[in-house]
Amino acid sequence: MSHSLSFADYMPEAENCSDCRKKIFDRLTGLPGIVELEVTRKVVAWAGGEESRSVIEQVLAELKAVHHHRSWIVGGMDCPSCAKSIEKAIERASGVHTARISYARERLSTDFDPALVSAQQLEGIVKGLGYSLANDHVSDANASDEKKRKSSCCSGQAEGHSHELSANETEIAPGLTDRLRNILGQSWSKVALAGGFLAIAVVLSQIWPENSRVFYSVSALIGMVPIFINTLRSVRYGQYFGIQTLMTVAAIGALFLGEALEASMVLFLFLIGEALEQRAANKAREGVTLLLELQPKKARLIPDLMPGTHSHEVPAETLSIDDVIEVRPGERLPADGVVLDQMAILDESALTGESIPRNREGGEVALAGALVLERLTRFRVSSEAGDNTLDRIIRLIEESEEHKAPVARFIDRFSSWYTPAMMIVALLVAVLPPLLFDEIWSVWIYKALTLLIISCPCALVISVPAAVTSSLAASARNGLLIKGGAALEILSRAKSMAFDKTGTLTEGKPRVTDVVSLGDEMEMITLAAAVERGSSHPLATAVVTCAEQKSIIIPSVSNAQSITGKAAIGEVHGQRIAVGSTDYFAEDLARNSELASKAKEFLEQGKTVVAVCVDEKISGILAIRDEPRDTAARVLTELKDLGLETVMLTGDNPKTGAALGQQLGLSVKAGLMPQDKLSEIESLRQSGIVVMVGDGINDAPALKVADVGIAMGGGTDVALEAADIALMQNRLEDLPSLIRRGRATMANIHQNVALALGLKGVFLVTTLLGMTGLWMAVVADTGATVLVTLNALRLLRNRP
Repeated sequence: MSHSLSFADYMPEAENCSDCRKKIFDRLTGLPGIVELEVTRKVVAWAGGEESRSVIEQVLAELKAVHHHRSWIVGGMDCPSCAKSIEKAIERASGVHTARISYARERLSTDFDPALVSAQQLEGIVKGLGYSLANDHVSDANASDEKKRKSSCCSGQAEGHSHELSANETEIAPGLTDRLRNILGQSWSKVALAGGFLAIAVVLSQIWPENSRVFYSVSALIGMVPIFINTLRSVRYGQYFGIQTLMTVAAIGALFLGEALEASMVLFLFLIGEALEQRAANKAREGVTLLLELQPKKARLIPDLMPGTHSHEVPAETLSIDDVIEVRPGERLPADGVVLDQMAILDESALTGESIPRNREGGEVALAGALVLERLTRFRVSSEAGDNTLDRIIRLIEESEEHKAPVARFIDRFSSWYTPAMMIVALLVAVLPPLLFDEIWSVWIYKALTLLIISCPCALVISVPAAVTSSLAASARNGLLIKGGAALEILSRAKSMAFDKTGTLTEGKPRVTDVVSLGDEMEMITLAAAVERGSSHPLATAVVTCAEQKSIIIPSVSNAQSITGKAAIGEVHGQRIAVGSTDYFAEDLARNSELASKAKEFLEQGKTVVAVCVDEKISGILAIRDEPRDTAARVLTELKDLGLETVMLTGDNPKTGAALGQQLGLSVKAGLMPQDKLSEIESLRQSGIVVMVGDGINDAPALKVADVGIAMGGGTDVALEAADIALMQNRLEDLPSLIRRGRATMANIHQNVALALGLKGVFLVTTLLGMTGLWMAVVADTGATVLVTLNALRLLRNRP
């Protein structure tokens, strides 16, 4: 790209908002003078005239004016349904473009037009729903344990959960004391309150049995207070069919029917159930929050590397590229950094899933969040604040929650009409039998109330997000960053997997594979390396690396010159040395049939052959190739065993591609330009879902077009941006694990949905037959939700 604009200068919020970047791309696409448009996390780049800059600046200014971004930390969520209820309420407000909640980080991110709605109005909506809010910077990447202990939600909201009272909530219950509000805001406190009054009612009923109904009614009313308050909140913001509404209706109905003891017990069991749900949901969230606790808040900065210079503590976010820091044993890196000492011994298990400590040599890059072992180590910071490896992982996890699996979207739509429909059914159950068949009103009203509780869709609603969240967290801990449940679901149905060659199936670094010399082999390598050492060409680097691996001392060269694309020439120890292509030395090779035959053999194997001449006489040849990874053949076999067709899409010449394909056992499409790869992916798609694996800038279009794009961790930022999944460890052997992970997640989702619907179906029948009462209805509803959550938690322990 010949021109670019940095978001930091014109629209900083776009760096962390994929929606804004998409809007920018859509607005700029097709504008006159702008070609080859590319929008990354940092810049807008384009090819074309410089006159387009003013047009792009104007578009960014227009978008910035109507897209104001603000984020908060939300207290009080214990399940994905909680997050969904907030999103729905915020998005109903005029002027709100998007409202997204990262359940893992408890962060609400909004994009709104400040001319139509204010941040204070949005805060009022969230607090009105019973949640607490804090400015984003208070929590940042590490959510405090104290806040988590204080934050609790009663059990869903929009789709069937109740919520805590916010500590500063005064609109609905202005007369409550601070202590009472605190009690009503804690799940187990509410259990203790309801249980205590129920126990008192039981004792008093034994002493004065004639007043037992009064005692149990009082107990029920006290237990119903927090649920009723949450019902009022929900209704106020247009959420009419939550579990708190159903529980309130059922409890009041039971009291009118004279079933005071049952009403009191139902509420007590419900409060126990929601407390258990909260614990289970928090456990599911722990898998992700562990990643958020890796990055230290402080760093030890060394002002300079002069002897005797001591370090001092600074906030980690103030670090800049090229700053020098030291990290003590037992501490984590606050930023990506180049190792300055001879070696750093690091535990990267929390980032990559690799349990064995990693030895990083001097000059290698260590990842933010890695734990330093054994000795104090110095690093030169190589990442900008907010853009280190750990930040990118966290950002990908946040973005992943925006990409819902198709099955999740179906469940959302299904649940939106399911609860109202079941309320109508319950009403018909209460009314039709007495009216049409002269049945007893109280019996069928009781059945209808039981039906209301059983029909709550809590377990169904969390069946998908619980499984997806657990799977994403487990994958992230193993170095597999997946951008949402949609990628997981599509991956589970993959039929073919296409690979780029260089850097994906191969190491990405050409190396000398064969040496044929007419004289002293070591001498020939020495002379060739001397001439090639001044070149940055990958083939020249391969020759020099070969000499270094053989511990050869490379001599200096004089009168060095280069014939572009053909040969490198120079004088070494008074000898004239030339290293170049077989075409350039075709006549010299033709005079030696043995060398010519070997060169032809190597070329047929897809290798590049370099000839070495000493004083204008052929001395030998070197065969060079970017060799396949050691694990490539095994991984491809494993993928075939999983039922996937594998194909390599490469821009290399057909001979090189065919040789590698034959060696690895996969079909090959060679000589492809980037746009040709898109056509090949479309062709593969006729047989089913296509997965593309690549690492380079030229792979980005194919990664985007494929049903699922997977970027190798050592790839370019453009490839990582375009992909749906990133392999942080840059290991091919993670690919079969990904396929199995997707299939295990979908199997878990199907189990959860079957469990939720199956239990409800059974209890719906038993209710209509008069075999199930209100107590069992609550146990069944809460039990299904807990079972679904616990089943999803199995994915945290499962490493496919």
